[in-house]
This record gives sequence, C-alpha cells and structure tokens, in this order.
Amino acid sequence: MLNIDEIKNGLVIDHIQAGLGWKVFKWLGLDKAPFTTALVVNAQSQKTGKKDIIKIDNIINIDYSVLGYIDENITVNVIQEGKIVRKIKMELPAKVEGVMECKNPRCITMTEHYMPQEFHLVSKEKKQYRCVYCDSVYKAGILGSVLED
Repeated sequence: MLNIDEIKNGLVIDHIQAGLGWKVFKWLGLDKAPFTTALVVNAQSQKTGKKDIIKIDNIINIDYSVLGYIDENITVNVIQEGKIVRKIKMELPAKVEGVMECKNPRCITMTEHYMPQEFHLVSKEKKQYRCVYCDSVYKAGILGSVLED
C-alpha cells in the first residue's frame, strides 16, 4: 500500500480520468512547483475502476473552467487544517479561451496569432465546442479532438 502524507492546507484534485493525471499535473505547472505535490496514477476507484489523483500541499489558483473542460468528472477538495472545507465539482464551461488551438488552416487564428483562441459550448450532451471564428467543432477533453460536422 502506498502512503502519502496528509495534506494540512492545500488541494486534492480527484477523479481524474486514469492516464490523464500527468497532463493535468503539467498543465497546472506542478512539475516546476516549489512546494510538495503528489501525482497518484491508476488508483482504485469504485466508480470508474481506475483514476488519477493530484495532491498539492499549497492553496493555488486554478482555472476551474479549464478543469471542467478537461474532464467534467474531476472534483477539487480544498483542505484546511487537515479537513475538507469545500468540495468543488467541475462542469463543462460555456466558453473556453486560451486552452486549446483551432486546427483549421483557414481559421484567422492560424495567421493572426494575436487573436485569442476562443470556443463556445454548443452541445453539453455531446461535449462539443465550436471555434468562434471558423465554426470548427471540437470535443471537450484534454486532447480537444476535431469533429467532422
């Protein structure tokens, strides 16, 4: 059994889809963090079989909408004095900016690099986002896959 010290004041990012923990870890910049962090991969999960978990021994600012875009099943537990004081459940954000890039070679963002990469949720059920400039459709998730209409 693996033993990781208890977090006194910090965050626990739980229910990350198994195998995506390292990408979330790097996206948050935790690979360069000056404080203690732990990445647990393929932990047992009653709901999904396996999951990844990130423990952060510090309170940091996180864009929760981006975590919701990556995986809406992620839960963030805020820990203070060793106890969970807040549990934040993710959901798909209505708008995503600066997280993924439009892959359409005719999109204005490919030539005008100052244009922000912006996508709006068009189908919550299908987890689809549309580029505001060229209407290309992408599926939510850490890879932001391109979909054909």
